[in-house]
Amino acid sequence: MLKNMKSDYVNWILLIGILLLLLEVSFFNGGLIITFVLSIGCIYLGKKWKPRMMGKIFFWIGWIWLIVTVLNMITFRYFLCVVLLYLIVQFFQSQKQPKQIKPITVDDGFESETRSDRFIKRQKIFDNKFFGSQKSPEHVYEWDDVNIQVGVGNTVIDLSDTVLPNSEAIISIRSLIGNVQILVPYEVGVHVNHSILAGTVTILQDQEERVINELIVYETAEYDQAEQKVKLITSMITGKLEVKRV
Repeated sequence: MLKNMKSDYVNWILLIGILLLLLEVSFFNGGLIITFVLSIGCIYLGKKWKPRMMGKIFFWIGWIWLIVTVLNMITFRYFLCVVLLYLIVQFFQSQKQPKQIKPITVDDGFESETRSDRFIKRQKIFDNKFFGSQKSPEHVYEWDDVNIQVGVGNTVIDLSDTVLPNSEAIISIRSLIGNVQILVPYEVGVHVNHSILAGTVTILQDQEERVINELIVYETAEYDQAEQKVKLITSMITGKLEVKRV
């Protein structure tokens, strides 16, 4: 299973597990080390005395004690949740491919009952998703600001296939686990406001950077004067943010 997971995900899962184990030993279960030493000691003595009945008793007591201790650990429950979540994600991804959305330029409007203003319902480019990946259409599409929430999955937005307004375009993405990739044309100004618990960040020409519990703010030099510009506001627990020119 680990071979199918991206190395970055595996590294961060292990790192969070190690930190959680240190917190558990230091603050919540100080006797954990003693329990491990005693249970492993019983197993060792049991193997050493195994031909005798006393050795068999020590051997099985040690294993039962060790298994019960592990099952009661917060760290074990964390890794169990990670495995279950991974299996669920793999199941959903195997059922369907990333959804391609073809926006309609203008839908029929409707009259407000209390005012004379006419409201126009616009087609969404993306949807909120708890599981699954999605990306912008591969054909030319009409731009509309993005404001979505993602549970587990990847999001790809290619701004070279749309016409941005002569003002500030907004992209807001809140994600639990997954990668976000934004492809920006060279003439468009970029502002990035990224909050992450643990993951990697690559913005324009900067090299990939591993970060832990950081708020990162980037802005191109001529952003305020740019005719077309995009403001990217993202937050995630773990994953990768990549903003690159196309």
